[in-house]
Amino acid sequence: MSTQNIFEDKVNLTILMPCLNEEENIAFSIRQAQSYLSSISARFHHTGEILIVDNNSTDNSAAIAKDCGARVISELRPGYGRALRTGLQEAYGEVIIFGDADSTYDFSDLDSIYLPLADNKYDFITGDRFAGQMEDGAMSWSHKLGVPFLSWCGRVKFGVKIHDWHCGVRGIRKDALEKCKFITTGMEFATEMIAEARRKGLRIGEVSVPLRKAKTEREEKLRTIRDGFRHLWYIMRG
Repeated sequence: MSTQNIFEDKVNLTILMPCLNEEENIAFSIRQAQSYLSSISARFHHTGEILIVDNNSTDNSAAIAKDCGARVISELRPGYGRALRTGLQEAYGEVIIFGDADSTYDFSDLDSIYLPLADNKYDFITGDRFAGQMEDGAMSWSHKLGVPFLSWCGRVKFGVKIHDWHCGVRGIRKDALEKCKFITTGMEFATEMIAEARRKGLRIGEVSVPLRKAKTEREEKLRTIRDGFRHLWYIMRG
């Protein structure tokens, strides 16, 4: 299914992927997203788009994404949070679901996130990788220990009963997004998003999601100690 024409009045769903050097995996993720857009078109006559935010890639990620039919925009300033904030601002959809473009998340079945948001039962939904099916080797042992600890810190600090504060696949309604004000630029954006949703009184949900190993070898973007401290610092000063 081709991406929704940007001149049409209404886009029900934007599937958003931040991208930094994912030429080996991005086509797979886009094909999955296209499959889901075809599904909601057939079932509900809903429209959608795929939006890629290229975060200054030095490989062919952007060209591959365009060839696959996605809408591609650029965010030259570095940072996971920066790329997502740009994408969230530029998305056309009434609902925005975002996830990494590295083939680790399943974009072909987003019903558990999309339908409750489209039905206005929730404002914001995040995934829980620990409650889902996690493929062997999909998450390092350091993250299996660090994420639950930081998630516990987030629950205590902000009073939000989310078990996986760092899951990379999430969805938010556009009208709820407009209530939020984000300031972070790095990986700590994942923590800020939940905290800000809580501060703004959004209806927050959590659903189990699978996590798979990337289809091909790739450069690791996460820096465990640095990014962990950035999350912890946000929690402490938030």
